[in-house]
Amino acid sequence: MKRYWHTIESPFQTFAAWVDEEGRLLRFYLRATGAAKVDPEAEKNEKKLTHVQRQVTQYANGKRQTFDFELMPEGPDFNKRVWTALRDIPFGTTTSYGALAKKIGHPEAARAVGAANGANPIALIVPCHRVIGSNGSLTGYAGGLPLKRKLLEHEARVAGTRFDLFG
Repeated sequence: MKRYWHTIESPFQTFAAWVDEEGRLLRFYLRATGAAKVDPEAEKNEKKLTHVQRQVTQYANGKRQTFDFELMPEGPDFNKRVWTALRDIPFGTTTSYGALAKKIGHPEAARAVGAANGANPIALIVPCHRVIGSNGSLTGYAGGLPLKRKLLEHEARVAGTRFDLFG
C-alpha cells in the first residue's frame, strides 16, 4: 500500500505526518527533523495530507477539540489498548499513568502504560501529552516538556479551565 508524508505546520512547532492511500493516519511525529528518513518508501505529498493540516490548524486555533481521522497505528496489542484509552482523556484535562493502567484493567502496569505512551506513533492526535506523573509532574514527552506544557496550557485556555496538572 502506498504511503505519503509531509510536514504539518502549527504555532506550536512543525510536525510530520504519514497517511496511507486511503488517507488513514499512520504516524504523527512531534518533530519534523529527519522525517524523510522515517519511511523512505513514502512519497512526500502535501495534497495527500491536506486533511491533517486542516485539523491541526483548527486544533491550534481553538476550533477543534477532537480529531476525526481514521487511525492505523502499528504496535503490540497492549500498546493499542493504551492508545485507545488515551483518546478517551477529555480535552483540557490530564490523568496519570497509574489511572490509565487502572482504566485498561491492569492497575499494576503503570510503567508498561508509560512505555506504551512513549511508543505512541500518532502523538498529539492520540493525546499522550495529557498523561502526567502521579505526583503532578510533567514527565517525558517525545516533543520535549516545553511542547507538552504548551499543549496542556493551550487546551486549558480553549476549554476555559484552569491549567492544573490534575484537571
